[in-house]
Amino acid sequence: MSETPLKVVILGSTGSIGCQAVEICAQYPDRLEVVALAAHSSKKLLAAQAAELGVARTVLSQVDGPGALVELAELPEADLVLNALVGAAGVEASYATLKAGKTLALANKESMVVAGDLLMPLARPGQLLPVDSEHAALFQCLLGEDTSEVTNLWITASGGPFRGRKRNDLLAVTRAEALAHPNWSMGAKISIDSATLMNKGLEVIEAHHLFALPYSRIKVVQHPQSCIHSLVEYVDGSFKAHLGVTDMRIPIQYALSYPRRWPAAFDASLDLCELGSLDFSRPDTETFGCLRLAMEAGEAGGTLPCVLNAANEVAVAAFLNSQIGFLDIERIVETCLAGHCREDVVSIEQLLAVDAETRAKATELL
Repeated sequence: MSETPLKVVILGSTGSIGCQAVEICAQYPDRLEVVALAAHSSKKLLAAQAAELGVARTVLSQVDGPGALVELAELPEADLVLNALVGAAGVEASYATLKAGKTLALANKESMVVAGDLLMPLARPGQLLPVDSEHAALFQCLLGEDTSEVTNLWITASGGPFRGRKRNDLLAVTRAEALAHPNWSMGAKISIDSATLMNKGLEVIEAHHLFALPYSRIKVVQHPQSCIHSLVEYVDGSFKAHLGVTDMRIPIQYALSYPRRWPAAFDASLDLCELGSLDFSRPDTETFGCLRLAMEAGEAGGTLPCVLNAANEVAVAAFLNSQIGFLDIERIVETCLAGHCREDVVSIEQLLAVDAETRAKATELL
């Protein structure tokens, strides 16, 4: 007797994560049925994906507006929503997905950074599946374990394209240099976040919400080989590490197949003998101040992570448009954080207002 296919909505289907999710869904048509796709502005690619998967319902958010994304997240026929949107644009869709009782496969870390205080109380066990490689790794290392027996979560970082450099070395780095990630092929925004190490800070905040551990027990360690995607340290001194090739299709597929594992339809083999050594080092938060700012904002909590994210999105977009220098990203984020009066998080509407205010302030600082 064949199983009923999981009905999937993919938000952000034309981005890096979305395209890989479409690829996986095409490889498992008997197990995965895509019922809706959404993109921001890539109309031709969206149409091609819809034709390939036989999807009748599509949304172009640049034309249809953010409310259309929420409508897809709430589709009655959908079982799982993969949120692969970029930035704070994904927050409302994540909230709507959980509110509707659907499974949320979360590749939009900004949702948790901005609104973790609102999202986590909505999520029942197994309803929120992390797709980021680091959080998917932690999730798998924690399966079957008692979180009271966890000492630390260790989030690995490649160090980005500027690992080992000092602040003076970063004054004149170019857009092309910052986009040249040594290990991962990612979209422009996340590549810049990786270069500033802001991405690791956002991941620490996300891990705090997902796994309910204090910031003092969430560590970042640089691991340039990027084959260990994260580790969990237990009270008896044991570590559990998740290893794999640097291919986002692995955590994407696991979120779609959970709690089962399906064979990879691509080369996912990791040759440990070829890999050779594994290196680890502490991140340099003096040079890469965005990581420090993110961890401080996360620790302070409330609306400060929302400010952090909004200011960073504006600054990264400006850097990608050659309006500011690389180190100006940190300057703009720090100034916005310093000028914000922290509030406890009470609603999505409040966070949307803080986000808008911060974007206006950050734009002035350009």
